[in-house]
Amino acid sequence: MLPNAESFRRLVDGRATGIIPALARTGLSAFELPYEGIVRLRNYGYDHGIFTVSQASVPVISVGNITLGGTGKTPLVAWLANWFITHNQKPAIISRGYKAKKGHLSDEAAELNILLPSVPHFANRQRIIAAQNATEDGSNILLLDDGFQHRKIDRDINLVTIDASDPFGCNRIFPRGLLREPLEGLQRADAIILTRTDQVSIKARNEIQAECSRLLGSHKKPWIQTEHRPTKLRLADGTTEPFQLLQNKRILSVSAIGNPAAFQKTLIALGHTPVATLTFPDHHQYTADDIFYISKKTEQVRADIVLTTLKDLVKLPLGTVCDRPLYALEIGIHFHSGLQELEDLLEKIS
Repeated sequence: MLPNAESFRRLVDGRATGIIPALARTGLSAFELPYEGIVRLRNYGYDHGIFTVSQASVPVISVGNITLGGTGKTPLVAWLANWFITHNQKPAIISRGYKAKKGHLSDEAAELNILLPSVPHFANRQRIIAAQNATEDGSNILLLDDGFQHRKIDRDINLVTIDASDPFGCNRIFPRGLLREPLEGLQRADAIILTRTDQVSIKARNEIQAECSRLLGSHKKPWIQTEHRPTKLRLADGTTEPFQLLQNKRILSVSAIGNPAAFQKTLIALGHTPVATLTFPDHHQYTADDIFYISKKTEQVRADIVLTTLKDLVKLPLGTVCDRPLYALEIGIHFHSGLQELEDLLEKIS
């Protein structure tokens, strides 16, 4: 099953070939320029004080990215929250609550609620209201999730994550590519965090760093390299197992995330290549038909384990699929370089 997000990615990066994809790319290019113009005007308005920026009463750290799709922000947000807790602060997470139904948590918020059960999460389309609610609740550090383009609220630190496996969104702006804004927007960052570095070569990492340095010009920023490492397996009931349990098992992987290829690469890097893979659009809400389809596939490929992401587990609260366990692979962030520079930034506001 090819998800909408993956179909779009294949279209804009050129992997989809033929006359129809070529015509589609031409059509998307016609919309790229006006979209870019709107984004540039918006950024100009904030850069020159034309648009109002609201100030929270406590420090704000934004974690965001410059491309569409997943770049691995959630493990970083979890790491930041734990860092502040160990430094005797009371962090809260504020977000838009993307695609959350009224009275329910968004996918990312539900995932963070598992990783950080003691850290409050406040969601509101007007994130300054979420910030006010958090400070009234007693929080003294705010982590603005997916906040790089949300410029209505001021921030003390702007952290931008770049996925090493897909760094610059085909170098084209949406809808022709995956960039949310022109790459020179990186100049607003206080630090750039390269994620999933284990999925590319050292040469590729150096090329990404060189391109970022070119884009930043005289605006030198800390360069931090990280990778995502599995920490454990988790069942819907909260039970955990070591991820080594996957050894010699036939695995069916299931995911509905922004970058499903990165999930597959993580499994392969661990030496656990799935016997089959099912992918759904990002933020997909699983239906009874989907579960039937997953169950049928589980039987067809004789899977021993159905493996998904933590983001998906909260939407698939099943203990088993056809009597096979349904596990989520829990991921943490590991720093290769730049950790001290990041901590130096955080210590200035903690």
